[in-house]
Amino acid sequence: MQRRFSDYLFISLKGLAMGAADAVPGVSGGTIAFISGIYEELITTISGVNLSLLTTFRKSGFSAFWKQLNGNFLVALLTGIVISFVSFMRLAKYLIEQHPILIWSFFFGLIVASIFFVGKQIKTWNLGTIVSLILGTFAAYYITTLPSMANNDSPIFLFFAGAIAICAMILPGISGSFILVILGAYKTLSDALHDFDFKRIAIFAIGALIGLLSFSRVLKWLFKHYKNTTLAVLTGFIFGSLNKIWPWKETLTVLEKSTGQTIPVSQITDYGTIEVYQRQINDFETFKMVSEKSVLPFHYSEINNTIDPQIGWAVGLMIVGFLTIFILEKIGSKTS
Repeated sequence: MQRRFSDYLFISLKGLAMGAADAVPGVSGGTIAFISGIYEELITTISGVNLSLLTTFRKSGFSAFWKQLNGNFLVALLTGIVISFVSFMRLAKYLIEQHPILIWSFFFGLIVASIFFVGKQIKTWNLGTIVSLILGTFAAYYITTLPSMANNDSPIFLFFAGAIAICAMILPGISGSFILVILGAYKTLSDALHDFDFKRIAIFAIGALIGLLSFSRVLKWLFKHYKNTTLAVLTGFIFGSLNKIWPWKETLTVLEKSTGQTIPVSQITDYGTIEVYQRQINDFETFKMVSEKSVLPFHYSEINNTIDPQIGWAVGLMIVGFLTIFILEKIGSKTS
């Protein structure tokens, strides 16, 4: 397929959207790739990175090598992803700390729309696809309930965290950033990006590269032989992930950084949500959320000293997020 410069510009824009999504713990860049119409090409391209490329380069030259690699597509997409991920990770940190209800509301609407668009790709519904959908939903929901681990900056740990997280990042519905939160590596990586710690960034990147090249082959095989079942599982993943993205949360336990102990949030503050307390004291480092549960907006207000649950803004941003997916899908159908 012959592409024009404008086509590659659109691919870079999709990469920007993927990078922004992957920077937020709870949202998957794979979902954006799927909705925007480049998911299967992405998986096929990544799985095609192997030693045969070197043979092609040696025998036929750079032009044939670049074409087999689908290099223009990769460069355009990765440029958008890297620029967006590195820059938006800083912005995401600020928004999650200062305006959590608003950013989670936007992504909640985005994910709700994603369920429809991914689910409609399933051509045949039968007992197998229904069971796969249910299993995918429960698996993703269970992942969102897992408590976070303590931060760990060991090089070996960071390598494996990169390999595991990148697998999640290319799966619609499973957030790679949230996997980093669960593993205790999200802050380590965000600090490394903030401080330009190239050693830790490189270790993470190498792990991510190895994980990506390995897992993409599995996904390609699944799409080729069990496409409907795979789509059903992925739709379930997206549906189950809604629990993590629900804007109103009650914190159950937190990790005290100085002692390394996990304690109930009630021992620290009268506020029921740790982020609300952290904003009051302007300290987001001393305590780290370990476990939480989704609650209704009015309960959120009640447990946080009648704080405004921002329902109007939240609903508005959910609608904006929902409509964003329609725009991405239309762009994807025209340019993919």
